[in-house]
Amino acid sequence: MPGSTPAAQLRRIAAVGPQLAWAVGEEARAGSSQGRALAMLWNGSAWSRTDLSHLSYAGRLNDVAGVSADAAWSVGLPAADASPLLRWDGTTWREAEFPGSGEPDVLLHSVAVGADRRAWIGGSRGGSARLLCRDGQQWRWLDPLPVAGADLYRVVLGAQGEVWVGGDRTAGSGWAGLVARWDGAWTVLPPIPGPRLSISGLHAAGPDDVWAVGTDAGVGGPPGRPGSPVLSHFDGTAWTRVEPGFGAGSLTGVAADAQGRAAWISGWDYRDQTRSTYLRRDGDAWTLVRGPLGPAPAPYLSDVTSVPGTAGFWSAGMTSPTPFPPTEAYTERLGA
Repeated sequence: MPGSTPAAQLRRIAAVGPQLAWAVGEEARAGSSQGRALAMLWNGSAWSRTDLSHLSYAGRLNDVAGVSADAAWSVGLPAADASPLLRWDGTTWREAEFPGSGEPDVLLHSVAVGADRRAWIGGSRGGSARLLCRDGQQWRWLDPLPVAGADLYRVVLGAQGEVWVGGDRTAGSGWAGLVARWDGAWTVLPPIPGPRLSISGLHAAGPDDVWAVGTDAGVGGPPGRPGSPVLSHFDGTAWTRVEPGFGAGSLTGVAADAQGRAAWISGWDYRDQTRSTYLRRDGDAWTLVRGPLGPAPAPYLSDVTSVPGTAGFWSAGMTSPTPFPPTEAYTERLGA
């Protein structure tokens, strides 16, 4: 991707229309050391890197969400014992204050923004997973999620104004997939079992129609051993695992169509890295499809999102499965 410095990766992508989208991650990563923050902007014809040099924060950005040209938010990895919260004001990113800002036990993992501009952030404070909500000009922490050892890696908004979170929870010597709903109080869905299973993507058309995707890292194996992709559906009572069409790799994000149904899932197929990997909704089934041949020989997709006002989608990730040079940030456009 023009403007990023290897090794670079994009973690999340968000769009408000064909003329505006954001993608965030990190660049200039050296080995296992964290790189510096990367925030890209789509203006309808090209991606460009936004200037972050005026910010005190420099680490990786984990998530981004927005609903208009001057209403977008991003969160990042903790730096100097504090998690950053950034706001896009229409021309640049600015650091924002919130209750607990600068406290060493505060972590911000994920963010969503509604059409009413209310922002929801999944994180933790005081050792408990929580939502941080912005209503009007005020931020406030909501009641703790009643689950010990939980992390919230994804926040999405439901059709009825409810807020859904996905991540993982401690389970024995490993962890299980976690999905919960906030509608003034917490409802925690049954855990999605697996030795080391984490949910990274989520879509809720309703309380009886929830799709969750992620990776089960499994137990044992050589270094670099790939996990197993996880695709699960909740019908209001129980989770049903669905065969994704490949057995080694990951599923990372879910995007809905104009009717609000889960339509595309981004992923990575360890055994076929010649093109990017997706699952596409065909009626009530999911079909494994490949992205276009392009400049990335083995693209890894971290996220996918719909482009409002169109039948198209954006996906984002990196040009290889590991963030080491010469890996670059990467995006693909699907559909119209």
